[in-house]
Amino acid sequence: MTAIALTIAGSDSGGGAGIQADLKTFSALGVYGASVITAITAQNTKGVTAIEDLSPGIIRDQMDAVLSDLDVDAIKIGMVSTVATIETIAEGLDRWQRQAVFDPVMVAAAGDPLLQPAAIDALRQLLLPRALVLTPNLPEAALLTGLPIAEDETQMGRQAEQLLKLGSAAVLIKGGHGKGLMSSDLLFGGSSIKQFSTVRIKTANDHGTGCTLASAITAGLAKGMALHLAVSNAKDYLTEAMAAAEKLKVGRGRGPVHHFYRWWAA
Repeated sequence: MTAIALTIAGSDSGGGAGIQADLKTFSALGVYGASVITAITAQNTKGVTAIEDLSPGIIRDQMDAVLSDLDVDAIKIGMVSTVATIETIAEGLDRWQRQAVFDPVMVAAAGDPLLQPAAIDALRQLLLPRALVLTPNLPEAALLTGLPIAEDETQMGRQAEQLLKLGSAAVLIKGGHGKGLMSSDLLFGGSSIKQFSTVRIKTANDHGTGCTLASAITAGLAKGMALHLAVSNAKDYLTEAMAAAEKLKVGRGRGPVHHFYRWWAA
């Protein structure tokens, strides 16, 4: 059988994040990718200049078209910027009896906001209970919990506990925004905690890292991997894609990671 993954997210016209990064990641990891576009951004490596949200009707119709025909093995949710979008996706997940990997995209790498303030409560109430795993970075976990940005694993654990209480089956808090030699992500679920650590990579080419990690996890789940193995493989893939990013010469700002480093010579 062909492993199939679906991404529900916004379009990045610069190609480094969002739907484009998700589909590149699925393809790089041997998974067929389908998509539901929630918003269109005018975006490049230097920032976001415009956002146009798609109507709830076309989001619903995209979900129904894909899920009524393709045998989707795993779903990833990314940019969902309005209450109406969040409600539509939650209704669609219920209609098709599905859960999803949820990357709570709130701010672009260049610092531009991607989520309307009024949508944060809807995100907590409607999408977290439908998340197979939630993948916030340190600032996102702080925004979702109302706590200061975590500075150590104990504080990350407190925030994860709150997020689990909101309904997510598991929470992966990413340490990429932290300090120190190692970049450590912590996976919380049930009574277990698993740590995934790599040497921190210093690079300006980090556009799309969150999208890429979440879609790599989704690809692993689509292939039938257990969650902890999907996370481990995704962390390795992202680390290697970041390390190879200097080989790409894309844009004049924060460049993308190198999704196809295993195949491209450049």
